[in-house]
Amino acid sequence: MGLSNITIPLLLLSLLMFGVLGNAQLSSDFYSESCPNVTIIARRLIQRASRGDVRLTAKVMRLHFHDCFVNGCDGSVLLDAAPVDGVEGEKEAFQNAGSLDGFEVIDDIKTALENVCPGVVSCADILAIAAEISVSLAGGPSWDVMLGRRDGRTANRGDAVAALPLGPDSMEILTSKFSVHNLDTTDLVALSGAHTFGRVQCGVITNRLHNFTGSNGQSDPSIEPKFLRTLRKKCPQGRSLTARVNLDPTSPDSFDNDYFKNLQNNHGVIESDQILFSSKGAPTVSLVNRFAKSQRKFYKAFAKSMIKMGNVRVLTGNDGEIRRDCRRVN
Repeated sequence: MGLSNITIPLLLLSLLMFGVLGNAQLSSDFYSESCPNVTIIARRLIQRASRGDVRLTAKVMRLHFHDCFVNGCDGSVLLDAAPVDGVEGEKEAFQNAGSLDGFEVIDDIKTALENVCPGVVSCADILAIAAEISVSLAGGPSWDVMLGRRDGRTANRGDAVAALPLGPDSMEILTSKFSVHNLDTTDLVALSGAHTFGRVQCGVITNRLHNFTGSNGQSDPSIEPKFLRTLRKKCPQGRSLTARVNLDPTSPDSFDNDYFKNLQNNHGVIESDQILFSSKGAPTVSLVNRFAKSQRKFYKAFAKSMIKMGNVRVLTGNDGEIRRDCRRVN
């Protein structure tokens, strides 16, 4: 159950990338000569930063997800708004504003890499590397990170609002937001398992607790009653919407399969999480049961899905650029 170093064979990775998602020119040894210590440097800085912030690993993992789901894995989520450069800034999108975090450690990694191999490692690749390191440090699986992405030169707030999942999303909407990136139902459930660590703001779940489907005072009936009382105490009606609740009340800072066990007990914090198990007849239910029963199967599926997601609409070759500063275009 404590398996924490599952590696997907390179042959499978090749089939996965070229057979499913196109001909992206990524490889796990992309920086073997140009910047061989990239992973070592990133790991050291994430380990150091996480000592002062137990939530850091979850924050960094979320950055990679929110990057790839908006016009592909191009580092656009890191860009500060700069109208003169045509950059709206995805950080201000509803799903990101005031909650997306972890940018400072990405800046630190970029600075350190520019000192030893300037103009070589993209910010998009830093996000992919940092996500794998963060999951591993939290006790989750490891995988061979495919590298060679280049950075985009723009960001679009409207695209972020449209593409990123929302708490009240229905199963149909969730599925469509994943399928547009060639991510299937298994990917949806496996990647949702990243909610096994981290926090969520009360603003995301307040309607579910106090005003479900617009009925004042009513709550989502799929929430187990005792757990509902706990959540209502943490997020009282009319109080702070920025207070945070653990996504996984069982082991909030560890990457494990408790998230799926929580769903089985109707202890999913976000509506779009619980819906994976509470939707009778949906193909997601059997996947939740499978991952709840076997952490090993969850880890293998999660690693495979992370590789698929990391290959969404990547820029390679001469497309895009290698930013000198992850927050602004060159």
